[in-house]
Amino acid sequence: MAVPVGTIHAGQPPHDVRAVAALVEEHHAAGIVVGYPLGLSGALGEAAHHAERFAGTLRDFLGLPVVLQDERLTTVQAERDLAAAGVRGRARRSVVDQAAAALILQAFLDARRGPSPPPG
Repeated sequence: MAVPVGTIHAGQPPHDVRAVAALVEEHHAAGIVVGYPLGLSGALGEAAHHAERFAGTLRDFLGLPVVLQDERLTTVQAERDLAAAGVRGRARRSVVDQAAAALILQAFLDARRGPSPPPG
């Protein structure tokens, strides 16, 4: 189960890479999953190209596997989940990125595990 440990906003080099390196060390991570902001049609835009460059920088700097994971609609789903849990206003805005990151990681983990067996 994916659990958020924080949010790092890429685009602030070298701070962003150092922040990821610190989390990798602290949590003994064996790899990194980076959100891949594809367009709703699956098209690659500037944000997706930025994610590709960031993933490459992390891979080169840390020497760990780095995977891009489709993040389409994760923020929308995170907003819905937080609203359903009763998290409102400023409190929700402060954790929505972490909740979306957990959804991205969980989607990656679920894809690696494969389909669940049928119940019963």
